[in-house]
Amino acid sequence: MSDPLILIPARMTATRLPGKPLADIHGEAMIVHVWRRAMEAGIGPVAVATDEARIVEVIEKAGGRAVLTRDDHPSGSDRIKEAADILDPQGRHDVIVNVQGDLPTIDPRVIAASVGPLSDSAVDIVTLAAIITREDEKTEPSVVKAIGSEIAPGRMRALYFTRATAPGGEGPLYHHIGLYAYRRKALDRFVSLPPSALERRERLEQLRAIEDGMRIDIIVVDDVPLGVDTPHDLDRARAILSARAGA
Repeated sequence: MSDPLILIPARMTATRLPGKPLADIHGEAMIVHVWRRAMEAGIGPVAVATDEARIVEVIEKAGGRAVLTRDDHPSGSDRIKEAADILDPQGRHDVIVNVQGDLPTIDPRVIAASVGPLSDSAVDIVTLAAIITREDEKTEPSVVKAIGSEIAPGRMRALYFTRATAPGGEGPLYHHIGLYAYRRKALDRFVSLPPSALERRERLEQLRAIEDGMRIDIIVVDDVPLGVDTPHDLDRARAILSARAGA
């Protein structure tokens, strides 16, 4: 039913790992590895959305497509909205998949799975989560917890997202993974809304959609892809990709 466009927002201003999209992983910039994983998903065209000409250059050198966006966007969602309008002004692509630019080890099959629930016209946005297996992550505020009601095996309807340890009682906790598949109209609606009260309180952008009554479904995947935020994460990404290459 859908014609997805995968967009990868990337900017150079990370404080813990400055310039991380261009960080070297086995001879290629990290953003190129993310672009390759998105291409391997095989669900539609892929482009990187960035405010940095050097990122455009490395993607184009690798054979990919990149679009230069404004440098004053408050969020990645705003950046991909601008990129979608530049690349597809007629709105032919009815699904926009936002793959974070710091996930060089993400499984392409996970990207592909994210668009499935949008075949249900009641669903506005799809995201991912994995069961938390490490005890320390259950209380770690940097690990965002997804709370939802199961509507099918491996699929939930999102009720809330929080940095707190929730829900209470017996049962699994879910680590939210920041990949989103938006119905195109839902993305347009989302970026037109002002930041919501709970979004500002929790510092979680997706709560803006929840508070506005938009439906977010969650696909439960096997594990959390490594997000590269620090030099240590970068070393781990290099090791993971080296092991995969040797397998």
